[in-house]
Amino acid sequence: MPEFTDQFASDAATVRLNVNLQALATNWRTMRELSGNAECGAAVKADAYGIGVDHAGPALFAAGCRSFFVADANEGAELRHLLADARIYVLSGAFPGAMAQLTTNNLIPVLCSQEQIRLWRDQAGETAAALQIDTGMNRMGISPKEAHDMAAGSSWTPVLVMSHFACADAPDHPLNSQQIELFTRLRSLFPDSHASLANSAGIHFGQPAQFDLTRPGIALYGGEAVNDIPNPMQPVVSAQARILMNRTCEAGQTISYGATHTFTRTTRLAVCGVGYADGYLRSGSGSGVPLRDNIPKGVFGAIAGHKVPLLGRVTMDLVMFDVTDLPDEMAVADDWIELFGTEIALDDAARAAGTIGYELLTSLGRRYARTYSV
Repeated sequence: MPEFTDQFASDAATVRLNVNLQALATNWRTMRELSGNAECGAAVKADAYGIGVDHAGPALFAAGCRSFFVADANEGAELRHLLADARIYVLSGAFPGAMAQLTTNNLIPVLCSQEQIRLWRDQAGETAAALQIDTGMNRMGISPKEAHDMAAGSSWTPVLVMSHFACADAPDHPLNSQQIELFTRLRSLFPDSHASLANSAGIHFGQPAQFDLTRPGIALYGGEAVNDIPNPMQPVVSAQARILMNRTCEAGQTISYGATHTFTRTTRLAVCGVGYADGYLRSGSGSGVPLRDNIPKGVFGAIAGHKVPLLGRVTMDLVMFDVTDLPDEMAVADDWIELFGTEIALDDAARAAGTIGYELLTSLGRRYARTYSV
């Protein structure tokens, strides 16, 4: 059943978010099946990609997930409070300020440099830790040479050896096969450690990329993992904005900051209580932003199956949609308009703003009244 922590606040909200936890669990089970013989974990960093880790974490655990990945020790401590028996990997690794959180909450740091390895071994001894090896991302992780040196000169056995794809969302990119081949060789240096390489997109490469543990992220939340193929995942998040008022503008008038759109007909508007303060990105504006030179159309809203364009610039708290072509009884004050969800795909809304579903989800602001359905 839907729930609110403060009904008065939710009733007064101008934006609302519904999170379908059943769809989240179904998406995880789909990724588990695609993971073959590998264990399927879950990336729940960034507050479970913006949907709320306090609900997403327990829902995924109930579905069968036991290994979770977070960005830092504070996220790990929050998740540990929710899930006493989960394995929680911390992707930022270990550094002096994080040691207390890591050890107190039984978190597993993913060590990514020689300095982090020395710190952990000096202060945590044989306490479990994972190791990240860079295979082409050039971001986090020790180098392949350092991995060889470590395997030859140390008796330490990480509980997990992992790396990260750089281009898995583009299946034909040559770096994918190069990373799989390199990681296969490097993980053999640590025969007693489990191995993990595949993210949401990498899981689709099948057994050669799946190893012992997969780490789906965006796919769990309904986003597209692989470019240019139909998205098989169920929508998890629906964002809506309240229509605060209607107004009619005549041909020749302009709208919003910069007067970047001029009406060519008598136009009925729905003025809605959402803006870039809510993570509804200014780059998605219907006009007056540089992106429109390359992507002619901005974002759309949807009401009862009807898509309506956003006009002018997105402002901090308000946007305006053209509802002229809808029946007069639709899109009136106190109705709601979908920003993305079941009628407008998350990634379609993101593309119109020149970004990706990840950013749209993780940018969601604090003003959304959230409901969680199961």
